[in-house]
Amino acid sequence: MTTSTANLHNFDPSGVGLDNGNLYGLPYDYDTAGIIVFGLPWEVTVSYHQGTAQGPRRVLEASPQLDLYDRDNPDGWRQGIYMPPIPQHLYDLNVQVREAANRVIQATEEGIAIATQPLLQTDLDNVNHACEQMTGWLYAQSANALEQGKRVGVIGGDHSVPLGYLQALADRHADFGVLHIDAHADLRKAYQGFRYSHASIMFNLLELPQVSRLVQVGIRDLCHDEVALIQRSEGRIVTYYDAVVKENTYQGMPWMQQCEAIVADLPEKVYVSFDTDGLDPKLCPNTGTPVPGGLELEEVFCLLRQVIRSGRQIIGFDLSEVGDGEWDGNVGARAVYKLCCLMGLAKD
Repeated sequence: MTTSTANLHNFDPSGVGLDNGNLYGLPYDYDTAGIIVFGLPWEVTVSYHQGTAQGPRRVLEASPQLDLYDRDNPDGWRQGIYMPPIPQHLYDLNVQVREAANRVIQATEEGIAIATQPLLQTDLDNVNHACEQMTGWLYAQSANALEQGKRVGVIGGDHSVPLGYLQALADRHADFGVLHIDAHADLRKAYQGFRYSHASIMFNLLELPQVSRLVQVGIRDLCHDEVALIQRSEGRIVTYYDAVVKENTYQGMPWMQQCEAIVADLPEKVYVSFDTDGLDPKLCPNTGTPVPGGLELEEVFCLLRQVIRSGRQIIGFDLSEVGDGEWDGNVGARAVYKLCCLMGLAKD
């Protein structure tokens, strides 16, 4: 897609959504957009429902149906949002190594030690190498966009996808925090042997010393080792469990008050990692690992608004685990647009 001054001048934000191949039908390309949103069709290590590799496509397809007025940033679309073509080579690689990943997953679920089985060890090595390729690709793409002064968002795919982008941000920011919205803590070390598992993204990002604080919201499905890691973190990980959030609400604590407390735990610069299964499953029925409970979409938006109201800066985001369903894409497209609009309000 190419953009001309005439296209921008003639674009009607109140008009019919254009099916022009770009997010929200916006008349921008890579050069003219201020925000680049990469879609990664990746779900190599998922161990329950498949389909999140189609998440970026579903968001893209649904996006022209959205109206562009945003109450927080009415002119948010003017900053320019562009989604490059979803990389077919990554999807092909995803399909190529998925069978090997399935064999490893099945073996671990049967209690087989992978290290004692040379063929399975080869499968595991191949999967880990493929995930490194995906991470390296996103690192390079994100670094290039950031060097050009653009902001970046990522749509997954499973929750392993944003690591390369976070590495690129760590090259440019000496200190930032991560606001993590999810049903799962994602603090497992190399889950099922996969170094870059969707269940290990937060463990992996904590290896970046620039991440000074991880604040998790909506967590309601985690293991003993993850709880122990949270408790050992000496405050570097702050977890707001969904059950506690709900109990606070039942006792009369307003959600806004809880949002203020959550945001107070974050440093000045904030990266938002939003797994859609942090929402009530009615909003994301086809996500990879749904869990009862969770947040309403407007509750998440309220929390994100508080980040901006507090004077903090959103420096980037990902939306992960979007399922292969029309409704999932609809909800995902709204979440991405809100994140873009709020990121556009952040001070430089």
